[in-house]
Amino acid sequence: MAPPLWTLSATALAARFAAGDTTPILVLEAVLARLDAVNPRLNAIIATDHAAARAAASASTARYAAGTPLSPLDGVPFTVKDNIPAAGLPTYWGSAAFHPLAPTSDELPIARLRAAGCLVLGKTNVPEFTLQGYTDNAVFGPTRNPWNTNLTPGGSSGGAVAAVAAGIAPFAIGTDGGGSIRRPASHAGVLGLKPSLGRVARRDGLPAILLDYEVIGPIARRVADLVAIMTIITHADAGDPASLGHAPFTVPPVRPCRILYVPRFDTNPVDPEIAASTDATARALEALGHTIETGPAPFNVAAVARIQATVSQAGLAWLIAETGIAPATPSLRETAALGAALPASALFGVLDAATALRRSLALAFTRHDLILTPAAAALPWPAAQTHPATIDGEAVGPRGHAVFTAFANIAGLPGITLPGPRAASGLPIGAQLVAPSGADGLLLAIAATLEAAHDWGADWPPLDG
Repeated sequence: MAPPLWTLSATALAARFAAGDTTPILVLEAVLARLDAVNPRLNAIIATDHAAARAAASASTARYAAGTPLSPLDGVPFTVKDNIPAAGLPTYWGSAAFHPLAPTSDELPIARLRAAGCLVLGKTNVPEFTLQGYTDNAVFGPTRNPWNTNLTPGGSSGGAVAAVAAGIAPFAIGTDGGGSIRRPASHAGVLGLKPSLGRVARRDGLPAILLDYEVIGPIARRVADLVAIMTIITHADAGDPASLGHAPFTVPPVRPCRILYVPRFDTNPVDPEIAASTDATARALEALGHTIETGPAPFNVAAVARIQATVSQAGLAWLIAETGIAPATPSLRETAALGAALPASALFGVLDAATALRRSLALAFTRHDLILTPAAAALPWPAAQTHPATIDGEAVGPRGHAVFTAFANIAGLPGITLPGPRAASGLPIGAQLVAPSGADGLLLAIAATLEAAHDWGADWPPLDG
């Protein structure tokens, strides 16, 4: 029997459209039925416009019939994270205090996907102001992990990864300001790419409370889908000066790489099953011809934590001062108060530390081509709990699970989460690869070879069992 249409990847669907084996209308109805079947248990999608999606699917179907598709992904449905404006759908930003926007235009990457014929299926749930590592808020409640609905898919792109992992959509567009694509991708068993700073041009979005550390990137189940999406959304735009310095996006031939494997950041604890899974990924990369050197982080780990905390505090305090809104989440009210009390010298100090971090990493990439780490330090925890209280028996704070990812944001580097061997419970585990700025294509080339050799992300969660 042919697999259900909702199980097919974006590129597989596109091939079926081109061959005339199915149509965007039929695929949209399949994913809408899947949404109805599983979203009540997951709470991944929080806003839809079925009529607009059906009209777009009809237009795409007509283009295929005429032999004039707009792009190789014409007709493929996708979801949009609820901190990215999309015309015709509300933007809540996960906050009861933030009056929902009703945007009449898309943020640039969404506009580019629509111009390529892709279908906006709906908006995905986020924590309030996308500033936490799980997905829950006072407006819509918690999003749940398809692999175990008692647990969180992480955050802040938790709704996005849950939708892709559950087959609600072939791909999702999210944001990553400190690991918000990569960590949830690891918890949901999907691929998540955080592009280089400026690689995906941004404009017409929400206030940048994380400076330029936050970027837009894709989430999917197959590497080929990430490549196809990036081909559409990566052109430079004068409205985003950071995008103007990048060469055109390409995926180079695979070559042997020197990989620095950092299994632990200083003394921060890591779940033993995550450590074992990442070790297995390192061995798999070595078997593919890459050189693995195990060592410590080539930068000041404590400085990364200080930078991330200070920027989050100052950014939220600035947003409140500019708009007068107040977070509903108690921990975010505390974050904002800390930010409001910061002297200007504190922010200047972390910006100087960020410059030092970039120098350290630039030197590290003269000795190595890539850095391999776990994507997250903890397995998923209860869905309505902000963070795990302990990891491997050690007490940790709110960011203890998130130690591995923020350095790439601060330094503007691309990073990808690759599914690895799962935990004994069946929960997914992902490893992170980070490359020099602009080497997004290299990450995807390496990911494709690993996927071909070890398809650790192939299984579906047991939602239908």
